[in-house]
Amino acid sequence: MNTIFRKSMLSVAGLAFAGGVFAGPIAAHAGNPVDAKPVAVAVQSAAPKPQGDQSHITLNDEQTANVKAIIAATKKAGLPERAAVISIATSLQESKLENLGHLGDANDHDSLGLFQQRPTSGWGTPEQITDPAYSTTAFLKGLRQVDGWQDMALTDAAQTVQVSAYPDAYAQWEQQATDLVGQYWNS
Repeated sequence: MNTIFRKSMLSVAGLAFAGGVFAGPIAAHAGNPVDAKPVAVAVQSAAPKPQGDQSHITLNDEQTANVKAIIAATKKAGLPERAAVISIATSLQESKLENLGHLGDANDHDSLGLFQQRPTSGWGTPEQITDPAYSTTAFLKGLRQVDGWQDMALTDAAQTVQVSAYPDAYAQWEQQATDLVGQYWNS
């Protein structure tokens, strides 16, 4: 048998089998009345699985307070837990959840605060940017402007807001951020 003919026959057989698998249950009940009652189906929007190797740090009291401030600002903005996960992962990457002031020569331009936002880029005044509630709200405002952020990979959503020189670095914090939101969202 030539190869093309054999592949064609296998394709037809495969389609017939698949049709039987899908149509069989329908055909089996065609003559039987079915007691059709609505069934409630819970559809949960599962967050995407964290990408790549994950990092983790042990938090001190200041860092934990900043996690709680990010969560509080996210709730106040009326956004879901996913927004808090993205925000916390972003802050973990940018500042390790430390509210950083000006770092002198080690500073990246004029970047400040939890999200390393820059006054010269329009994020706010130095005083505003170093206020965890304000800086989180500013980050969330940027996140809301990203079409489809809820379904995006965390690193893509964070990068779209932050415009970092290291766009893939946010992904490494997704699991810890998810765990922190799980721990503190309802407390």
